[in-house]
Amino acid sequence: MLFWIIAAAVFVFALLPFLILSSIIYTKLLIRTSKKKWGRECCMPEDEEYLRMFKIGIEWDEKYREYKRPVEIKSGRFHLFGEYFDFGAHKSVIIIAGRMESLLYSYFFAEPYRAAGYNVLVIDNRAHGLSSGAVNSLGYREYKDILAWGKFLNEECKIEKIVLHGICIGSSTALFALTNKRCPDYFSALVAEGMYTTFSESFRNHMIEDGHPLFPLAAGTEFLMWAISGANVVTDGPVKRMPLMRKPILFLHSKMDVFSKPEKAEVLYNLCPSDKKEIVWFNKGIHSRIRINNTEKYDKEIVDFLNNI
Repeated sequence: MLFWIIAAAVFVFALLPFLILSSIIYTKLLIRTSKKKWGRECCMPEDEEYLRMFKIGIEWDEKYREYKRPVEIKSGRFHLFGEYFDFGAHKSVIIIAGRMESLLYSYFFAEPYRAAGYNVLVIDNRAHGLSSGAVNSLGYREYKDILAWGKFLNEECKIEKIVLHGICIGSSTALFALTNKRCPDYFSALVAEGMYTTFSESFRNHMIEDGHPLFPLAAGTEFLMWAISGANVVTDGPVKRMPLMRKPILFLHSKMDVFSKPEKAEVLYNLCPSDKKEIVWFNKGIHSRIRINNTEKYDKEIVDFLNNI
């Protein structure tokens, strides 16, 4: 009897609070609890630099709106929405935003592709914007959506060559798609900004930067990522998939990035077997903020890369 009393006490006073707190963190990070969460609006309007990126993107959309049409597809049970800018090319980029972002955020990254002669597809990832879904799976399931969007571009829009541009989690999602055995040849290359080795690395760096203790909540939250999101964020990720990446790849990385640290980008670059790989360093710009601080160089590096593949 005493054993069960002690066991119950341990559960109520130790394990239960741990599970509750881990669930709160997990839900905040990866569960869409309402249509307003991760909708088509600036997710950090209080951040001046971030808001400026968003506004520049909206201005780009207004400038080229005559070339745009709304598009939608089904990927498994998910109904996904996007916008397609048709500039008359037979090649296109798919821009894949990170967590919390709708396709409006992706406008900001479109200009170098337009300048290089590419059409542009911006998308609402599942559980974002107008797309259906509630769970963010950190690319472990969303990569199937990217393959579905590629099929749409190839079959419906007659696109012969597709480049993926990913930001943070978007770059990981793109890598999962390009290294999948079913990835068609019309997917031709990847431009990856701020790619991490594993999401666990990035997640824990965020917690440290925000002043939160890692133990024991990091492990509990990562368990829920595996159990609910289907994401093995500890031992799987770009660090495991990169040795399979043989398509051309351009790494864009800031030396100021404290979430996807520069030394980890070097690890990924060295693991990549592609004979067309390049890493470009930027001195300014925190995580996902490279282009706003180095627009001319950022765009030139992408255009040069595209011209050389």
